[in-house]
Amino acid sequence: MELLYNPFFQSLILLVCLLIWLKPAKGKKLNLPPSPPKLPIIGNIHQLGKLPHCSLRDLSRKYGSLLLLQLGYNPTLVVSSAEMVREIVKNHDVVFSNRPRTTAANIILKGCRDVGFAPYGEYWRQLRKIFVLELLSNRRVHSFQYARDDEVESLINKISRASVKGESINLTDILVNVSHNVVSRCVLSGRSEEGEDSHSKFGELARRVMVLFMSFCVGDMFPYLRWLDVLTGYVPSLKAASGDLDKFFDLIIKEHRALKNHDEVTNKKDFISIILQLQKDGMLEMDLSQDDIQAVILVSQLSFDMFLGGTDTTATTLEWMMAELLKHPNIMEKVQEEIRNVVGKKPKVDVDDIGKMEYLKCVIKETFRLHPPVPLLLPRETSANLKLGGYDVPSDVTVFINVWAIQRDPKWWEKPEEFIPERFENSSVDYKGQDFQFIPFGFGRRGCPGLLFGVASVEYVIANLLYLFDWKLPDGEIGKNLDMTELYGLTVNKKFPLHVLPISHVM
Repeated sequence: MELLYNPFFQSLILLVCLLIWLKPAKGKKLNLPPSPPKLPIIGNIHQLGKLPHCSLRDLSRKYGSLLLLQLGYNPTLVVSSAEMVREIVKNHDVVFSNRPRTTAANIILKGCRDVGFAPYGEYWRQLRKIFVLELLSNRRVHSFQYARDDEVESLINKISRASVKGESINLTDILVNVSHNVVSRCVLSGRSEEGEDSHSKFGELARRVMVLFMSFCVGDMFPYLRWLDVLTGYVPSLKAASGDLDKFFDLIIKEHRALKNHDEVTNKKDFISIILQLQKDGMLEMDLSQDDIQAVILVSQLSFDMFLGGTDTTATTLEWMMAELLKHPNIMEKVQEEIRNVVGKKPKVDVDDIGKMEYLKCVIKETFRLHPPVPLLLPRETSANLKLGGYDVPSDVTVFINVWAIQRDPKWWEKPEEFIPERFENSSVDYKGQDFQFIPFGFGRRGCPGLLFGVASVEYVIANLLYLFDWKLPDGEIGKNLDMTELYGLTVNKKFPLHVLPISHVM
């Protein structure tokens, strides 16, 4: 009994009781989605391979349509079925509406102040409203037709000169240039190629930014090694690029404001002019700083011009479409016949003609299905714990939606690996985010706001190319042998550029 009154023993008992009280109660074991075996430190990074969308599809076939990986420090959920996407949209869309913050996006986009990477919340809602109602509405997309007309005319003239000489062309480069120029005209009122003015220099600067966006960042995978990104020069390169962008946009915005002061704004119908005019008229529901405007404009350019990859979504889609048509000459002949019957003897396709080209739209849809430009979409991040597909998914988990796998799922698509545009004839399935087996532009609140803009450019360019020219591969190559190897970046392009021989069609 005397031991109980010993001060040292009393202190020891008190300490033990305190530790027991402070010890967290053992929580209920979570029923996490299945995971493949992982290595120490790097987790499952080694299992991604050179084509992550393919590797992840293979892993999902083995472990299930919900797959939990550990990519360095980051727990990552991979979703590979239309059923799981439907459940997300119907029950958890808000929880899946955040974006993970990357080092590149944080530095280049001013703390993720743009519509693509901004955290879900009131600021993002107001920003998206500007995009949907003011910059990318049906009416606004139609108003930019002048840019598509001019750039397609320039494209036709360039190809015609090669056709007259009997020369083959690098169609990949040409499609990249026309896509960049259309977007630059709409965003900045200037072309991104040719010339020495400030507008033309933006093409080079944007490409530099995209290389940085695509580069591996140690700190994003292993936060405790973030200092390595400073030593390797990655962070200094990002800051230098951000500074150059600041100078560029300072100049461009000053030019636009000067034009406004001289009542010349009516001739400027680009994105910057629209935003500045809305700001001046008090039509915005929030104040946009110059940094905010810069982030909006930059993401406009990146979203449509170089949508997080080496080439843009428009050019990538056009390239894959032409490759598939060359590989399937019977489909090429069928779609050309439709286009030429609709257009008649006119010198080029009118935008109003496209609405009558049903088979062309099937070809475009099948290209989006088989070759989604961003096969894993932009990553999302969960903002709360939830139940999905019977599994527990924690908060702060990075989420990849494997669109490439979903759109090749044999549960939804007959002969899913084959290019068959006829599957969309008399079908209501569309790419607007309501048919979850077909979501090349994403879905829900974070679906791509540039859908109308991108599709309008794809339709108009491809219709004119197929109307005015017949196409062959050079040097006697056979279409069915065309190399369709993919090259993975933040978009998936053909590994080898598409070289073709254009032949002017005799009306």
